[in-house]
Amino acid sequence: MSTVNEHLDTFLDREYEAGFVTDIESVIIPKGLNEDTIRLISAKKQEPEFMLEWRLAAYRQWLEMKAPTWSVVNYPPIDFQDISYYAAPKSKNDGPKSLDEVDPELLRTYEKLGVPLHERARLAGVAVDAVFDSVSVATTFKKQLEDVGVI
Repeated sequence: MSTVNEHLDTFLDREYEAGFVTDIESVIIPKGLNEDTIRLISAKKQEPEFMLEWRLAAYRQWLEMKAPTWSVVNYPPIDFQDISYYAAPKSKNDGPKSLDEVDPELLRTYEKLGVPLHERARLAGVAVDAVFDSVSVATTFKKQLEDVGVI
């Protein structure tokens, strides 16, 4: 008769199905979170000034907050200065304008994850925004979404 631990071991001994790495060149900002980091990310994303101000206000409010202690979980304290908050695939220009310009390795990543970006998505009439690291790398139906003001 199987014990609970033996049953759990069958799951724990499996290889993680989505546990693969997409090896592409990336731009990664230095670790740490401060107002300069937020300004850098906002500039990279070409955000309007109001968005930067909103993010800075949220950051300043976050600085005053304490981590919640009501939960009954145990984990080590998070070192927010040991995290890189922005990464993006290196791009020759301002990023791909269509799926045809997307790095084939990125497209393979989405296929491995079961996210269709080519013909299947178009036939299904589903708009997909493929985000890799911190940036959108491809959007199906982009023109149609722009035409109606979604993006």
